Amino acid sequence: MKQFLKGVMEWKAATCFLYTGTMFIYLFFSTIFNHQQISLVMLWTLFAVSVAATLIQGVCFSDWIFKKLRYTWRSLLFIVLFLPTLTLTAWKAKWFPMEQAGSWAVFIGMFFLIFIVMTIGFDIYFRFTGRKYDGMLGQYRKQKEESED
Repeated sequence: MKQFLKGVMEWKAATCFLYTGTMFIYLFFSTIFNHQQISLVMLWTLFAVSVAATLIQGVCFSDWIFKKLRYTWRSLLFIVLFLPTLTLTAWKAKWFPMEQAGSWAVFIGMFFLIFIVMTIGFDIYFRFTGRKYDGMLGQYRKQKEESED
C-alpha cells in the first residue's frame, strides 16, 4: 500500500509538471495568434491530456507493466498510445480549425518536435547522471579497497 501511495504521489507531481508545461505552450501559441481570452474547454482538455499522458508515460517508461523493453520500443509505444489520444482530444475540443490540413501538419509536427526535444533532454540527463553515479561508484570502490588494505 505504501508503494502504491508513493506511485500516486509521483504521478500527481508528474501531472502537475506536464500541465504547467502545456500551459506555457498554450500561452506561447495564444500570444502568436493574438488570442486574448482563455478557453475553459482548452484548460480542461489540456488537464485531461496531462493526466492521460502521465498515465501512458508510466505504462511505457516504468517497470510497472513492461519489465524488460528497450527504450526505443518504449518510445514507439508511447507515440502509438499518446498521439491518437492527443489527436482525438484536439479534434473533439476543436483546438484549431479542423478543416485546414496545414493546422494538422503543424499539430503533428509540434508533437514530434516536442517529443524529440524531450527525448534528447532525457538522454542528456541520463548520460550526465550515469557518469555522476559511475564516478561515485568508482570512489566507493576505491575507498573500500583502501579500507581493506
